[in-house]
Amino acid sequence: MSAPTQTRASTATTSDHGPAQDRTRARRRRWLTEVGWKYLVALVILFYAIFPLVYVLSASLNPNGNLAASNAIFSVLDLGNYAALSETRYWTWYGNTLLVGGVSAIGAVMMGAAAAYAFSRFRFKGRRTSLTALLIIQMFPQALAFVAIFLMLLALGEVFPALGLNSKIALICVYLGGALGVNTFLMYGFFNTVPIEIDESAKIDGASHAVIFWRLIFPLVTPILAVVALLAFISAFGDYIISKIILVSEDNWTLAVGMFQWVSNQLSSNWGLFAAGAILAAIPVLVLFLALQRYIIGGLTAGSVKG
Repeated sequence: MSAPTQTRASTATTSDHGPAQDRTRARRRRWLTEVGWKYLVALVILFYAIFPLVYVLSASLNPNGNLAASNAIFSVLDLGNYAALSETRYWTWYGNTLLVGGVSAIGAVMMGAAAAYAFSRFRFKGRRTSLTALLIIQMFPQALAFVAIFLMLLALGEVFPALGLNSKIALICVYLGGALGVNTFLMYGFFNTVPIEIDESAKIDGASHAVIFWRLIFPLVTPILAVVALLAFISAFGDYIISKIILVSEDNWTLAVGMFQWVSNQLSSNWGLFAAGAILAAIPVLVLFLALQRYIIGGLTAGSVKG
C-alpha cells in the first residue's frame, strides 16, 4: 500500500472514532444529569439512615458502657451487655411491652373495623357530624390529655382498682381510646372501596350484618387491618409519656419507661446496656413489619381512591 493510501486510511479511521466517542460522552452526560444524580442522593440517604443503626449496634458490643468509648466503631466486640440484661428487669419489661402492644393492636383493629363498617354501610342521624368530630379529634395528640388521664384513672381506681393507676389494663384502654378516631377514619376510606353490591347480594340470600361483616367484608379489607395493627403496635411499643404516668411500679413498666431509667442520670448512664436493649427491642417491630409488608402499601393507598 502506498503512502497516500495509508494516510487516507488513517484519516478515515480517526474520523470514524471521533463521532463515536462524542456520542459516548453525550450519553454519559445525559445519564448523569437524568439518572446518575439520583444514585448519589440515594447513597447519601442510605448512609444517613444506616449509620445510627450501625453506631448503636457497635455501642451494644462495647462493654465500657459509654458513648465516648464507642466512637471507634466495632473496635471492641463483646456480648457482655446482652448477658447483663438478664441481671435486670429487662425481660419483665419486654413481656409487659409485648402484652400491651399486642392487645392494643388487636383491640384497635376490632374496634376500628366495627366503627368504620357502621359509618360506611349504615345511614343514621349524626353520621356526618361524627365523622367530622373524629377528623378534628385525631389532630390532637393523646399526650396533651395526660393530666386528665391521670386524674380520671386516679378517681376510677378507687372504684375499680383494675382500671386505675399502675394497671396494664388501664393503659391498654387509654391506647384504644386515643387511637379509635384515627383508626376509624383510616379504615372508613378503605371500607368505601368495597362494593356495596356484595352486602346487597348477601342480604338477599338471608345473611345478617354479622355474617356480612365477618365472612365477606373482613377478608376483603385485610390490608388496612394489617396497617392499623402495625401502627397501633408501634405506637404502644414506643410510648413513654402515657405509660410513665399510668404504670407506677417497676414490675409493670414497659421497655420505654424502664430503659429510660438507665440513661436518665447523666453521672451513671449505661449506654452500652441501653444500646443492647434497644437492639433486642427492635426485633418484634421488625418481624411484624416484614410479615405485614405486602399489605402496607395497598392498605395506605387504597383508601384514598374513594372516600
